[in-house]
Amino acid sequence: MIPQTMIEGKISVEQLIYQINYYDNPTARSFIKQMPFTVTLEDYAGMEKIFYPQQALSKAKAPDGAQPRMGDLMYYAPWGDVALFYKDFRFANGLIPLGKVEDIDGLMDALKLASFQATFEINQIQ
Repeated sequence: MIPQTMIEGKISVEQLIYQINYYDNPTARSFIKQMPFTVTLEDYAGMEKIFYPQQALSKAKAPDGAQPRMGDLMYYAPWGDVALFYKDFRFANGLIPLGKVEDIDGLMDALKLASFQATFEINQIQ
């Protein structure tokens, strides 16, 4: 298996910073181009926190769907929302992988809140 190139970023919640690695794909790159930004993430279905980016993300070369795991950041193309999964979920059509939070256990305290603000930033673009 060929390792996928990752783009390093961070998510800030209050004073805490969490490392996130973005995949080098057209959808993730269109997400990164909108950074930095601060959004409110809200709970959805007891397994993910969602928000809607300012602009729709690219679906070029996207898979038909994906099976999210805890810590995955995904774009749900049919609704246009970005989802940070804090529980594993089944394969779903329309999910496009954006990246993965490295320390999801550390972020779990914020994820327990019904909603919270987070700032998404990039460390460097390769």
